Amino acid sequence: MSELAHLNRRATVGEMSASIAHELNQPLAAILINAEAAQQVLRHPAPDLGEISEILDHIRRDDQRAAEVIQRLRSFLKRDPAERRELDLNATVGEVFRFLSVQALTHDVELATEPSSANIRVKADKIQLQQALLNLVVNAMDAVAHLPDDRRRVVGRTSLVDGNQALVSIADTGDGVLAEKMTEIFKPFFTTKAQGMGIGLSIAHTIVEAHGGRIWAENVPSGGAVFHVSLPLAAQR
Repeated sequence: MSELAHLNRRATVGEMSASIAHELNQPLAAILINAEAAQQVLRHPAPDLGEISEILDHIRRDDQRAAEVIQRLRSFLKRDPAERRELDLNATVGEVFRFLSVQALTHDVELATEPSSANIRVKADKIQLQQALLNLVVNAMDAVAHLPDDRRRVVGRTSLVDGNQALVSIADTGDGVLAEKMTEIFKPFFTTKAQGMGIGLSIAHTIVEAHGGRIWAENVPSGGAVFHVSLPLAAQR
């Protein structure tokens, strides 16, 4: 599974190259603007050192932002052994949706999150869990890509179930999943996409089960499908 998961991550990063470029371009452009502003200030006969200090703070901040993007990409691509830590589930889901925000914009898909008001914490390998969730969100985006603009929407929700389970739900407004395919969609190499590898949902299934959780899908009567990921709370593990 680890080799397939690594290939899946590399393919996903390729698909998200526009998002990564955008994330890096923003802080790099800001650094250039601030450097040019500092040069302008230094040309004054009596440069304002306070203003220079503020500009340098902005440059440092934007440099850290760019470094974080690169570090996140490196973490996503590496094949290090799983390292499970206690995670804030709301924040973890939010990062996945932000990571895909530019890709969604490119494809005119609205991404939205509805985090639980509760502080939901799970014990998981962050990279693996985010890969599983990212696969679900990308699939949901693909499911609505052919629809009219007002129906291209994907929502990620987090909630508590029965007081001892964390639940992530990724809902789309697409055509749903054929009833006879519900038991097959998580099997390796099963795909309905012309260019699909058929490993995304299988890897998500393996990752979730390895974390003591469960993953399943259901259709929504009003249209679309919801993929659910249930995980034990950190205190329960």
